[in-house]
Amino acid sequence: MKKILTLLSAVVLASCAAPSNNAKVKPYTVDTCIVTDNKLGSMGSPITKVYGNQEVKFCCKPCIAKFEKEPQRYLKKIQ
Repeated sequence: MKKILTLLSAVVLASCAAPSNNAKVKPYTVDTCIVTDNKLGSMGSPITKVYGNQEVKFCCKPCIAKFEKEPQRYLKKIQ
């Protein structure tokens, strides 16, 4: 069961992370990290990723891992 959930999570994440060639990417307009709400730039250069058609910015690499475990939880903040 755990393997099935892991595989399913990977498939969902892959579909969220790959933007369509025809989709216009929505800019990330918030000046804080989507995960921690820390000011972007407070932990070094912000990290930018695109999930689906949404640009997302993080304050540090550990926040990317947290986001990728539950992307929909965090994306709700900016939708």
